[in-house]
Amino acid sequence: MVKSKFSISLHIMSLLAYYPKEWHSSSKIAVSLNINPVLVRKEIKTLKENGLIESKEGKNGGIKLGKSAKSITLADIFRAAKGSNHVLNLARNLPDATCKIGGQINEKLIAMFHDIDRAIVEALENQTLEAFKNQF
Repeated sequence: MVKSKFSISLHIMSLLAYYPKEWHSSSKIAVSLNINPVLVRKEIKTLKENGLIESKEGKNGGIKLGKSAKSITLADIFRAAKGSNHVLNLARNLPDATCKIGGQINEKLIAMFHDIDRAIVEALENQTLEAFKNQF
């Protein structure tokens, strides 16, 4: 789930960065993404909660960046999209606690998942939204 949330969030943020003076509606953004506006609004809520965008109510309302695209890293967007989840997840079934492997596997996997998440953040930390937007 994190994979698609990050893609959607980065698409939204790129649009906002490309047209920074405009207020964008979820419907307008949904057309670019070719998805339902409800899915866009879910990601907008998350981006707003993380201080990356601001919103304005009313006929001429919408959303725009909450700060400069130069000061937003792709890691900021990733962290917002990821939330408290890991990129990878545990299996839904509970392993046999009496098994040598089953009794410890989830603990080992969670430690590895933290390392994977940290590596992704480190890879995205030096990339700004401004630089990403400038590729278009």
